[in-house]
Amino acid sequence: MLPATYQLPAAIVLLAGGVVSCFFGYRLFRIVLAIFGFILGALASSSIFGMSDTGPMIVAAVVGGLLGAGILIAAYFVGVALIGAGLGAFVAHLLFTTGGRDPHFLAVVFLAVTGAAASMYLQRYFIIVGTGFGGAWTMIVGAMALVGDQTALAAAAAGDVWVAYPMNPVPGQQWIPYAWLALGAIGTGVQLGITGGEKGRVVRRRKKP
Repeated sequence: MLPATYQLPAAIVLLAGGVVSCFFGYRLFRIVLAIFGFILGALASSSIFGMSDTGPMIVAAVVGGLLGAGILIAAYFVGVALIGAGLGAFVAHLLFTTGGRDPHFLAVVFLAVTGAAASMYLQRYFIIVGTGFGGAWTMIVGAMALVGDQTALAAAAAGDVWVAYPMNPVPGQQWIPYAWLALGAIGTGVQLGITGGEKGRVVRRRKKP
């Protein structure tokens, strides 16, 4: 976990990255890959050091973040496949938890592989849905951290890469999943209709005379 003085900047990074991903994920997909590659790389590399090793931890976070960003940017198609795999694993989780059971390992693997394969044929839609809902959750974690929620603060600055996406960043607040679904749907709709497709661009090209 990052030192307390760096938790607020970490929350701001998560919130800003979530906004970019949620509403401009398809249009700025390489930038989104760089942002989340940096976050994942920084979290993974900084976990090597303890809380008392502030200097080495920060250096490791920066180096690991740059490596993570570079890897995801270079591996564009891997990033697309990871989004599909993530969506497939999420569907498996929803299907099993609806029945009150833990998701079976083989079911998760099967749906993750299916999602990764499908994403290569339906890149635009997988990128839009994945970045829309992934960015929405990142925004919620960052926003809750900014207002001082301890669980979200831990997620924003955690050394454990998986804690950055806690399934319940604000325990006891039943509105969070509904807010996530609504925000993700809005972000997906904005990308489909305005920022992320042939029907709309952030910067429209000028027509040749």
